[in-house]
Amino acid sequence: MVWSRDNSAKIPKIHRLFSAAPKLAIARQSRYIRTMERQSLKSGLPFRKMHGLGNDFVVVDARGQDNPVTAEIARAVGDRHFGVGFDQLAVILDSDEGDAKLQFWNADGSLSGACGNATRCIAGLLFQQTNAQKLTLVTERGQLFCEDAGVGIYRVNMGQPQLDWREIPLGRDVDTLNMPIDGDPVALGMGNPHCVFFVDDAETVDIEMLGPRFERHGLYPERTNVEFVQVLSDSEIRLKIWERGVGVTLASGSCSCASVVAASRRRLTGRRVRVNVDGGVLEIDWREDGVWMSGPTAHVFDGVFTAEFLGAI
Repeated sequence: MVWSRDNSAKIPKIHRLFSAAPKLAIARQSRYIRTMERQSLKSGLPFRKMHGLGNDFVVVDARGQDNPVTAEIARAVGDRHFGVGFDQLAVILDSDEGDAKLQFWNADGSLSGACGNATRCIAGLLFQQTNAQKLTLVTERGQLFCEDAGVGIYRVNMGQPQLDWREIPLGRDVDTLNMPIDGDPVALGMGNPHCVFFVDDAETVDIEMLGPRFERHGLYPERTNVEFVQVLSDSEIRLKIWERGVGVTLASGSCSCASVVAASRRRLTGRRVRVNVDGGVLEIDWREDGVWMSGPTAHVFDGVFTAEFLGAI
């Protein structure tokens, strides 16, 4: 793998063939497409490494071309020893509904419907490229409105929380404010599922043991993010995070939003809360138009995944 500041390389479009091929040719067709995809990356794949409070991302700008990222590429790049490593991989795509569309991958190669800190990072990048003050990014959640708050702070409206069990989703109809799970957590969605526990001391939680246990709880058919919240006051919490498909992370935008919504619904805090995560502080404000998240971002370096690296995947 060779690092480079030159991220101007363009990945040629892959022309999809055999759209009307008979069933007997499907296997040959798939092999051909995979070969063309590998050839399309022969000049390498440019990327940026960014983070929001230590919640780190690989960002691939695929505007004006076919999306080059697959589950296999996401898993290989996400390996912190043999790839680069990330909490999420974000792909920037063209959109007719906003300034850009975002796709998110977890390190295990699964897709994620939302990633608040990555959204803020990409919003900051696009603000710098366009000198705009407001823009709209499209995710699986829908249109997310973003603002440049100045002094390196970027704000994103993550939309209204999903409180109905079908939208989260859960496996059956239960009380989402008092889940029938040991520890009495709150369930909700922020474009991805969340299971929020309230604890006396977040620092003493054995998150490496409890995180994976609850991530795969039977009530969550798509698995879940797991949060452990210590309420410090009606306007401040301490948060420890286990992210679905990733593990322990230093920060998470959607987890921070979910934790504030859960605390507010339990009447443990107000709706505007300072969230202390391992990587720093996020400001969450649950308003009438959605849950707004504010915080800093960082662009660490640019690089290129070589054709050799990609060809071995």
